[in-house]
Amino acid sequence: MSSVSVGRLLRRGACAGAVGALVLSGLGSGAAFADDEPQTDQLWIQAPYDQTVTVAPDGGTAQYRTLALGLYHDNDNFTVTDGHLTVDISGLAGVAEVVWPDTCTPNGAGTVAVCDTGDVPTGYSAEVQLKVRAVAGAALGARGTIEYSAEATGGPDGTLTAPEGYETPVTVRSGPDLGTAAPQDTTGVAPGTDLTVPFAVTNTGNETAHGFTVQMYATYGLDVVTRYPQCTYTEPDAGGTYMPMTHATCTFDTDIAPGATVELPAPLRLTVNDHALFDRFDYDVEPVDGITDLDSSDNGRAWSIEADNTADFAAHGTEVSGAAGDTVTTAIRFTNDGPAWVANAGSGDPVAVVDYYLPEGTTATTVPEHCSGAHSPGDDSTIGHFACSLPIWVKSGTDVSFPFQLRINRVVPDATGHVIVHAHADKPTVFDPNSANNTADVILNPTA
Repeated sequence: MSSVSVGRLLRRGACAGAVGALVLSGLGSGAAFADDEPQTDQLWIQAPYDQTVTVAPDGGTAQYRTLALGLYHDNDNFTVTDGHLTVDISGLAGVAEVVWPDTCTPNGAGTVAVCDTGDVPTGYSAEVQLKVRAVAGAALGARGTIEYSAEATGGPDGTLTAPEGYETPVTVRSGPDLGTAAPQDTTGVAPGTDLTVPFAVTNTGNETAHGFTVQMYATYGLDVVTRYPQCTYTEPDAGGTYMPMTHATCTFDTDIAPGATVELPAPLRLTVNDHALFDRFDYDVEPVDGITDLDSSDNGRAWSIEADNTADFAAHGTEVSGAAGDTVTTAIRFTNDGPAWVANAGSGDPVAVVDYYLPEGTTATTVPEHCSGAHSPGDDSTIGHFACSLPIWVKSGTDVSFPFQLRINRVVPDATGHVIVHAHADKPTVFDPNSANNTADVILNPTA
């Protein structure tokens, strides 16, 4: 199953700074699932929750604005093709009009069109882009609605249908509309490399923005080199609860007229530092003085930067002894021996799950926080199996202990339990080339 990215969270209304609220805990159970578990899939429509069009000037026509639409599905175990999105604009009468792209076939009245989206991805992509503008005479505050339905070929039953009820309200407004272009992901960057953020602000609204604010967030593997006097900075706290990052809050007094694009006073430069791996730079722009931006969907961006670096995840066991009926503590451990930190800032998933198979003849009486019973195909039902979730980020030098208390039901000389680290990253890159230390033993009553 594909995971939810921060990009999708942003499209669902969270600000670019949402990454700053990702905490050390909030961990999943880490339980394993059987390979023969029944598979499900669902088709979804990606459409704006709200669309603004600018009012037409007296005696003139309004500017067109882009409404981006797409389809996606959940389960990447299935191939989904032949996506068809039906768009009904009859609810825009007297408010706005639409120009259909070539991939859409409208009915005779031009109010309903079926749009061919082709193959359906598991991640969002804007396969259909409509041009929408207010009709002449539509007053400020006038409001209409676009409705959608969709289906595609694929999934467990051969056909997927999106849930009903998708719609986009369209409202006639006036004001500035600031936005930034989406940056391209950057991969294979060597630590020590300097990068320039592709940062420019465009006003696609119909009123001038008399200044703008910027929020910036650079994750732990990125050093913010350029410092503006218009900004205040908070440095990363690698030992704190929240994901470590540099945060900047800035206010610039530059006017941005309708249709104009401005840049920052100097190029915004970052350095990819020695512990970089899967990093990102998030930024968000807004008009000053509490002016409401006409469309916030393009105000926040996230630049993904993947460094050519590695991290060494390791499992650690222990040796303990005891008599039948005793309770002993086996503190299994996880370490990240670096040099890179690892963070799942997109999905918020744990960066690793540690599986612990208990030594023969024991029962867990106390299970640590963030650990729970688990099951994998082929498990021996007489051997206890637990899965322990790591945080969503671990820096180089992280050392996490999971102290299990075990009751010795019967003494088995050299009873051996197993500790296995299963790394997980939002990126498919293999970042831990040393797999030899991803397993360790817990030996109860060693004979040697």
